[in-house]
Amino acid sequence: MGGLNDSVVTEFVLLALSCSWEKKFFLILICFLLYLGVIVGNVLILFLVIFDSHLHSPMYFLLANLSLIDVGLSSTTVPKIITDLLYEYTLISFKSCMTQICFIHIIGGVEMVLLIAMAFDRCTAICKPLHYLNIMNPKICILFVLTGWVTGVIHAMSQFLFVRNLPFCGPNKVDSFYCDFPKIIKLACTNGAKLEFIVTANSGFMSRGTFILLILSYSFILVSVWKRSSGDLSKVFVTLSSHIIVVFLFFTPCMFLYVWPSPPPSLDKNLFIVDFAITPVLNPTIYTLRNKDIKVAIKRLCKKISYSRFC
Repeated sequence: MGGLNDSVVTEFVLLALSCSWEKKFFLILICFLLYLGVIVGNVLILFLVIFDSHLHSPMYFLLANLSLIDVGLSSTTVPKIITDLLYEYTLISFKSCMTQICFIHIIGGVEMVLLIAMAFDRCTAICKPLHYLNIMNPKICILFVLTGWVTGVIHAMSQFLFVRNLPFCGPNKVDSFYCDFPKIIKLACTNGAKLEFIVTANSGFMSRGTFILLILSYSFILVSVWKRSSGDLSKVFVTLSSHIIVVFLFFTPCMFLYVWPSPPPSLDKNLFIVDFAITPVLNPTIYTLRNKDIKVAIKRLCKKISYSRFC
């Protein structure tokens, strides 16, 4: 079978963008506002963590990396959609499609590892507070981030190596907003049932396994605190609630997209909006509204800005 350069198909048509001007205008407005929120919210967290010395701790180091990943995840698809809607151009080249897929899975893999690292961080802080700084030292934090990138690259490339040799010689219409492995495999001029199962199982196993691990981790923390504090879970639940909400926001779409091999196109498109636009814009909002340190850091930043104006 030929590789990428031997494929007859040179571009794909994204059918999800073929709609009336009224719907296109609505989609452009929604996507633009959501993407603007993603950039502003996550860049604000990055700025605060980098320049506010009070936030120089393992938890906020991981949170800053999560914000960076959220910007990257949203940027892989949303700007392309806005551009296509503006110029009525619903095509994506074969190589651009493959590149988009790889970036989506690399960044998705990194985010999964970061969420595990953040769960480990909270578990250590709550269950072993006296040893927290020794366990969550800078080397461990950097190792978590590097592990995330290595995992993401391996996860994406392991699937890409299967897909790159498939022959694409006929249909080129993708009923979605973006390219992804399961959707592209269905267009190959060969029986891709086994390969589709392998790719779906890869992403499905990774997302489902990570989700179960995270739920078990937070359950372990809650049970440990419940035993120590005679049933009073209010304080620790407030601390963990933002993390748990983010986990459900990120993994719910993934579970449907990859554990369910062929979701209906309408569900797939709605889950796309959740995964690539709504979740990245909600993450900084959730951590900002439910985190006292971030609130105080924002107040300090506002005071500095106000002071600099009057000076």
